[in-house]
Amino acid sequence: MADGGGGLSPSSGLHLVSAFLAMEPSDTLLSYARFCGGGSITESVQRFIWNHCVREAVGKCHASYLKNFLKKLIREIESNHDVVLDEFYKLLTDYLTSKEGNSINGNARALKYISFLFPEGCCHLQSCPMTRKLVVPLHCSLNMLEGDTGCSIWPSSLFLSELILSYPQLFSKKSCFEVILSDGDLSTLANMKLNLKLNNLTLDNDQESEPLESPSPVKCMFLPWESASETELLALKPDIILGADIIYDPSCLPDLVRVLSTLLHGEKLPPLCNDRSGGREHPVAYIASVIRNVNTFNQFVGLVEKANLVIEDLTQSLQPSNFLPFMQSYDRSSIQLFLLSVK
Repeated sequence: MADGGGGLSPSSGLHLVSAFLAMEPSDTLLSYARFCGGGSITESVQRFIWNHCVREAVGKCHASYLKNFLKKLIREIESNHDVVLDEFYKLLTDYLTSKEGNSINGNARALKYISFLFPEGCCHLQSCPMTRKLVVPLHCSLNMLEGDTGCSIWPSSLFLSELILSYPQLFSKKSCFEVILSDGDLSTLANMKLNLKLNNLTLDNDQESEPLESPSPVKCMFLPWESASETELLALKPDIILGADIIYDPSCLPDLVRVLSTLLHGEKLPPLCNDRSGGREHPVAYIASVIRNVNTFNQFVGLVEKANLVIEDLTQSLQPSNFLPFMQSYDRSSIQLFLLSVK
């Protein structure tokens, strides 16, 4: 496939493009660019970056991110005494002389594209598309540490995504087809609905959504842990509960464990007639988390045991495939996976 870049094909820069779309740090992009150029960012690589990354991102990508990348890219090329494409100079000048490209504040959000790249040997998985690439657009916060945490992409959510893609048999053909996303923050709930629409998923409570040929209805619920009633929780009847980085605030743990206990002690819907797995009498929960504070985690374990639940560490026995090899900011080695079930 010709790209006007002196013979460099898009496939050879797959990780570079994927990292750019996911808004990975500029240093990561530069390392991929050097790799594509055999050690330096050649004119061919520059043309590839312009055609497949920058040009397509103008007006769409967060201006501050793109401006920062352009500055570092130009500095890198100039330091090697190579010629910089005029297009890069012009675009950076436009950003420097306009109001775009201001520093990122705590409430800044942007559209990232997370590319799940299926390695060779994964074609047998029912989750694997023919292109071996699944691109998911996500409107999210650019600063997970300042207020908008519910709209950030936390590492454990990426881990759970890889887990689902790696073991689709654990999550498919369950008794309940509907997916329920919940949060106790209204702005996060609104952002969930936006992301569902970006990914062409049907909201079962959105009458304006166009029905898909094979609709997969998704429900977004306002569900504060501290006020969720037992009746409300038991009515959900989930097969599987997923939790990403939810073990972090000691003050929230009693309410969290109460919600988990109510859901896990409830009965599932009857298995589908074509589901011969037999299922379980009760739901199970997969919790992925980075253990940031041992005391907080130990408190969680103690509350889980008091609630007559069993917690099992699956970190070593249920490892997902690496579908995000380009994302150097994502450290899957720091994430632990736990299975919660009733005794």
